Formats: sequence, structure tokens, C-alpha cells
Amino acid sequence: MTEQTPGSPARPASDTHLHSDLGTIIGRIPVTKVSPVIEGGAYAAKATVGEEFPIRATVFREGHDAVGASVILTGPDGSQRRVDMRPCPPEGWNRWEALVRLDEPGAWTFRIEAWDDPYHTWVHHAEIKLPAGIDLNLVCLEGQALFAETADNARAAGDHSAAHRLESIGWALDPNRDVPGRLDHLMHPDVPNIFALFGPRRFVSPTPDYPLFVDRRRALFSAWYEFFPRSQGAHHDEATGRWVSGTFDSSHERLEAAAAMGFDVVYLPPIHPIGEQFRKGPNNTLTPAPGDPGSPWAIGGAAGGHDAIHPDLGDLAAFDRFVHKAHSLGLEVALDFALQASPDHPWVREHPEWFSERPDGTIAYAENPPKKYQDIYPINFDRDRAGIYHECLRILRFWMEHGVRIFRVDNPHTKPVEFWAWLLAEVRRTDPDVLFLAEAFTKPEMMHLLGKVGFQQSYTYFTWRNEKWELQQYLHELSQEMDGFYRPNFFVNTPDINPRFLQHSGPAGFTIRAVLAATMSPTWGVYSGFELFEAAPLKPGGEEYLDSEKYQYRPRDWSGGAQGNLSMLLGKLNWIRNQQPALQQLRRIRFHSVSNDQIIAYSKRDGDSVVLTVVSLDPHHTQEGEVFIDLPAVGLASNAVLSFHDELTEQSFSWGAKNFVRLTPANPAHILVLQ
Repeated sequence: MTEQTPGSPARPASDTHLHSDLGTIIGRIPVTKVSPVIEGGAYAAKATVGEEFPIRATVFREGHDAVGASVILTGPDGSQRRVDMRPCPPEGWNRWEALVRLDEPGAWTFRIEAWDDPYHTWVHHAEIKLPAGIDLNLVCLEGQALFAETADNARAAGDHSAAHRLESIGWALDPNRDVPGRLDHLMHPDVPNIFALFGPRRFVSPTPDYPLFVDRRRALFSAWYEFFPRSQGAHHDEATGRWVSGTFDSSHERLEAAAAMGFDVVYLPPIHPIGEQFRKGPNNTLTPAPGDPGSPWAIGGAAGGHDAIHPDLGDLAAFDRFVHKAHSLGLEVALDFALQASPDHPWVREHPEWFSERPDGTIAYAENPPKKYQDIYPINFDRDRAGIYHECLRILRFWMEHGVRIFRVDNPHTKPVEFWAWLLAEVRRTDPDVLFLAEAFTKPEMMHLLGKVGFQQSYTYFTWRNEKWELQQYLHELSQEMDGFYRPNFFVNTPDINPRFLQHSGPAGFTIRAVLAATMSPTWGVYSGFELFEAAPLKPGGEEYLDSEKYQYRPRDWSGGAQGNLSMLLGKLNWIRNQQPALQQLRRIRFHSVSNDQIIAYSKRDGDSVVLTVVSLDPHHTQEGEVFIDLPAVGLASNAVLSFHDELTEQSFSWGAKNFVRLTPANPAHILVLQ
């Protein structure tokens, strides 16, 4: 049997798609603007286990008959599940949405199935015609046929109760019954629910299956703490006049401190041997003194390369003890993966073809003008691609065998993206739980593409977003425009970035930035020294630290001295985040109006967890203003009176839609949990 349209060849009746000469597919019920779809499905969209995320599409048809839409999800094991979509605002835009949570990691796919919905078409007609007595017999006959078909479907699916329920209301379709009673009965909540499960779906029009990769929970929600093991327990030997390095074993106490502050990932800069040639001295000078440790990013020396440990830190057994200690505290160890070499790296001797030569015959060192890195040779990935690619994969697998399941990748934007696409796919194929953080501060399109090809997390521009309008604009971009492929990690500082905001803002500025990072992004990070308010710049207007730990040992007095430290606040922030699911996701952040541009207010919601954060952006002065809460935006009635508990000050507040706040440098923020 075929369907025939004038002027067109016959096609099978079951084919609900028309293929144009351009190769596009138009369904009988059109479906457009499907999301999250990355580059037409070339890359997998991102989700994590337990995360609620939206799948959306535009669904419409000719005429006025009703349509419906569903998401069909296919799991890693091939099993399928259906989630029905609902129209979402604004009305008339034909946008449909399903909120989905997936409970199994791995490679999923999803498609949208749109269909003609005879039940809702009939309901629309019945609500108009039955009270007016129009086409009474016809409307009832149409209804009887729909109810009978749906009852048969329910019975075939084994739900005899639903079938009996539909059959029991057949009296309402008698045209001689009174109209009000008939409508009340037909509109009972049971009826649309049964039709949603078993009602007829005609002209089903599927989209292609689009890829979706579900990572483990830590890909989305984590708190990172960075420190240099060589500084933990480092001391000056008066007898030799040289520094003695800290070790993995002397760093166990810092692991305990990180766990006590509620962090769950400890990130280590490179732990490998460091080159001697062109070694950098304190503050990036070219004249190191005997015993200066050099930059750990100048990887490779007489003791080995990327698969070796600096002898001063210990051996592989010491590293394994460190990882075991971290795991016993509930911490994961993230290792730096920096694909570059010092002039002393074994690669330079064994594979000189992996590097670029200058016209004078010397190997080109790394530059980011005006910065020069004479102690680092970049790799030329266009020479011996197979050899370089597989060596990098071998190194990753080596450290994975020693308990590392997270890698922070140094400067991935300076390597070919096709290399990362291959490498991450190879790791994911055998070890899908391994996570990669892209340390790329560069052109937006490059940062975006790194996220698309597989990096589970990415550094961001948060460090340079300080004004209210900047933060609101950037969070909207991250949460609404990039959410399918980019997971932000809000580091408040790094060994390379001493934010100008912190250099002159004192403890209040550190509090402000910590609260913003911890409550805006589900993943955030701190480089050690932040809790001690370290902010002295190498030079005015610059963003490098004075006496940077990149080039020298930096043992610290963790008591903080007279100024104290932020350890308790960091611990409190991480505790709040772990208690409140709302803070463990990014997609449902909403900003609320404040009469003062020096105060920012935003809420997050996940189920019953609702958190409203109000933060002063001024570390020097008291700021006051009125906060206007968009109650419907967080799923509450416009006249609701809200009971909030401030997790920072332990105060309680009753707030409505309009509320006065006063924030001081001593207490510059509220984190309000809806009771």
C-alpha cells in the first residue's frame, strides 16, 4: 500500500519523512532546533549522572490539530526509555522541553519523536462544541472511538486497570447526558494520564539519534585545591646554605587540611624531574642560584621524563602512598599533564624530530610575547604524529595505573585540536571515568571547541569578571548558551594568575570572590595561599605573584598570623555546597534585580533545594539596596513569604518579593537557603 501525492512518485505509507534534493529530512510533523546538539551531532553533548538537564525542540504542524513530542533515550546497553515533552514558555513559540536525569554513565543517544495527538485535538473540540450543542453526536462518536482504541492499547500493554477505567466512563460519551457532568468526568486527571501512556500517536516523526555522553558526577560537581608538594615541609639547611625539598610523604598533612576544608580534588603541578639548562631562578630570572628548584613545567632531566618522579619528592612507592592517603580522606589526585620538554628531557636526545628548529639550528623554545620560556621546548605535533600521539597515550595510561583518574591539561590550546579529539576518545573508549580539565585562557572559539571534542571541564574568564553586568552576562552565556558542551571550573586564583581585584581588596575581597565562585559554579578551585590572603604582585599592574612558587620553595605558616586565614570560610562554603543540590548544577541559575549595582543577587533551584545568594562586589565600603526576587522564576507564588536561613551568619529572615539588604566588608554576603 502506498500514499500518493500529486506530481510526486509513490512512497511507502510508513515513511513519514520526505527527503529533499539537498539531503535534508522533513518529518510529517516537523521538528527543528533540537538541543543539546553539538555541531549537528558531530560531538556528544554533556551530562552527568543524576544531573537534571533539558532536552528541547521546536515542534509544530500545519493547521490547528494538536501535536505531541517525546524524547527517546538509548542507554549504553541499548535499552530505551521514553520521556514525554511539554510545551514551554513563551506560549506560541512551539518550544517543547523534557527535563531528564540519567543514572548510568557512558555513551547515550537521544532523538525526538513528534506525532499527531488526536486526543488533545478531540478535547479542544469537545470543550467548545459540547457545551454549545454543536455536532453533539459526532463529537461523542469520535470520543468513543478514541477511548476504545486507548483501552485496547492499555490492555495490550498489560494495564487492565487503565483499560477498565476508560471503559467505565463510557456513559459520559452518551449524547443524552447533561453536558457539565459529562465534561467533568471526561476531564478527570486519570484520563489525560492514561492517554499519555496509551493514547494513539499518529504520523510519528523521529529525528536522527544524537550523541550524549554521561560522565560520572565529579565531572560536574567538585571542589579543587592546588598545592606544590615540594613546598610542604621544605626548609633551609643552614649547614649547606641550600633548601631541602618537601616530599610526597611530608605532604600528607596538607592532604588532611584540604579534606578538612571540604575539597574533594587535590591538583598537583608537574611532579617530574626538572631540567638544568636555562633553569629559571626566583621571580622568573635567568640566573638561578645553586639549589634553586626551577619551574616544574620545565619537564625532564637526567632522572627521566613524563613517566618519572623528581627524586627530591620521593619515588613511585611514595607517590602511591600519597594517592592512597588521598583516597582514604575522600580525595582524588589530579595530575598536571603538560606536553612540553626541558632541553634535558630524554625526548630531546631520543626524538629530536619532535621539536621545531630555528634557522640557526637551535631548537625553538616556548614564547608568549613578551613572555619567554627558555627552559621549555614545545612539541611539534606535525612531526611523527603517530609516535607523539601514542607516547602521550602511554604516559596517561602509566599514571592511570597509579591511581590518577583526573588530569589538568596545561595549555591545550597550543596543541592541535585533532590530537585532543583522538587522545580523549582513546582514553574514554577504555576508561570513561577519567576526567580532563582544559587550562586554556584564549580565544573563545578555541575554548569552546576543546569542550566539544571531549574535555570534561574547562578554565574560564571568571578571574577577570568583577563587575555585576560582566558576571551576569558571562553566567548567562555559560548556563544557557554553552551548557551542552562546556563545564566551567571557577578557579579564584592560580600560580599564574594573581587577580588584580585581590591585590588591594584585603580579606573582604577574598571572601567575595570565594563566595561567588563556590555558589555560581558547581566546580570551583583554590590555589594554596589564597586562604592566607596572598596577593603581593611582582610588579604594579601585573598578574604574577611576587616570589612565585613556580620558581622557588614556598613553605607557609598555615596559622595565618595576625591576619588569620580563610580556611573556616572555605570549609563552610564546601559544606553548604554538599548539602544543597541547587548549588551542584549551573543550568538553573537566575539573577534578580537589585537597586544597587554594587550588589548582585542570584538563585539556584533543584527540586526542593532553593538557594538565594546576595553578594556585595565592593570590598571597601558598606553597600545597601533592595533585592527584588522574581518569585515565579524560582517556581514560587508571586505573593509568597519566604523563610530563609543564612548559612554564613546563622540568621533567619522572612522575605517577600522586595527586601532590604545591608552588606559590610566584614560580612559581604548572604547564602540564603529556603526552609
